[in-house]
Amino acid sequence: MSDYNPFARREQHSSQALIIHRITTLVTYLLLVITAFYYTFSRPESQGKHHAPGHTIWGNNIATPFAQNSIITSIYWIVLLALQLVYAWSLYSKNTVYVTAAANIGSHYIANNLLLFGFIHLWVRNYFWLAEILLLINFFNLSLAYFRHSKTPRLIHIGTVSGPLAWNFVALYWVGARAVGTDRLAARIVANVFIWGILAYGLFFLVAFKDYTMGFALSVLSFSTGVGQFLTKNPILQLQWIFAFTVGALLFILSLGVGFPELLGKERIGGGEVVSEDRERAPLLADE
Repeated sequence: MSDYNPFARREQHSSQALIIHRITTLVTYLLLVITAFYYTFSRPESQGKHHAPGHTIWGNNIATPFAQNSIITSIYWIVLLALQLVYAWSLYSKNTVYVTAAANIGSHYIANNLLLFGFIHLWVRNYFWLAEILLLINFFNLSLAYFRHSKTPRLIHIGTVSGPLAWNFVALYWVGARAVGTDRLAARIVANVFIWGILAYGLFFLVAFKDYTMGFALSVLSFSTGVGQFLTKNPILQLQWIFAFTVGALLFILSLGVGFPELLGKERIGGGEVVSEDRERAPLLADE
């Protein structure tokens, strides 16, 4: 059955399967990048007099309890897209560890690109609830990728799994707040509670997987939310930006503590963490 399952984990991949992964990776990557670039600066054509006019990607980033800062989040995605080129290169590597890891994550990555392509088209055309549904589907896709392939080499892991998953989680709040479309006191209070969900989500990965990349990613996105709140609302009368900065600072400090030994080149003691490419390669070297 696994022979027909594109999401199955395999110890090796045929040359034909690798060719398919290389082609679909390139096509879906370009599709997503071109679409995101176009709608960052252009809005969709008019949908007719019975539809609200479309907006650019950041044109729909109005003042909600989870509005983000366009500059910080855009830089975040530029870094992710650059790291995804490392992933694409891994499909051509002569190192079997990288090739196998990249191919195993490939179907999830391709699905992520296609779902985000659809999300952008819905988002800029004001179909917020449909956009939220695509994000929810992608959340399960990326979560499955994370739990099934948590030992992917670090650079591949950041660009294709932890980085996109962290953004997808925060985007569920971002798009959901836009879909609800209210800024009443009750909505603000609910948002003040939900913002701490980002901290809880990050703590789960820091404790269970020792994955500081998720912590740092969520920290950056929390700071983006804090700056977005500070600039779109009267900061004196709001608490959301304070909570967002607090969550970002806590995640940054805790992630630094978890990742400090590995960042210094020391091996961490304990199980559950995402391993680096050198540690992933170790069993293969031992067999030689």
